[in-house]
Amino acid sequence: MNTQRALVDEYMDGFRASDHDRILATLTDDIEWIIHGHRTTRGKAEFDGEIENPAFTGSPELDVQRVFEDGSVVIITGEGRGATVDHGPFRFAFSDLFTFRDGLITRVDSYVVPLPN
Repeated sequence: MNTQRALVDEYMDGFRASDHDRILATLTDDIEWIIHGHRTTRGKAEFDGEIENPAFTGSPELDVQRVFEDGSVVIITGEGRGATVDHGPFRFAFSDLFTFRDGLITRVDSYVVPLPN
């Protein structure tokens, strides 16, 4: 059985590859993804639609710099790069708080801050 930290690694690797099945396998059916200040998705179907949001192109580059684990929560921080259809490349800092239930991710709280290119 995967540890919580290993499951977060799998989730992040799935995003780096835009691999929907890989990401969805880490989530509970009633997953809630809150991107604070932007939107909330509920359930695997809505979450799946955000994996490759049509406003973005390609897969993101994600550099996890710190990982903290306490009980049923794993927090990661890092920096990333992506590209939007309308505005091209961008950089960002992120912090994701993963809450687990029954060995799977049941909630993701994402905080994203734009960085200068």
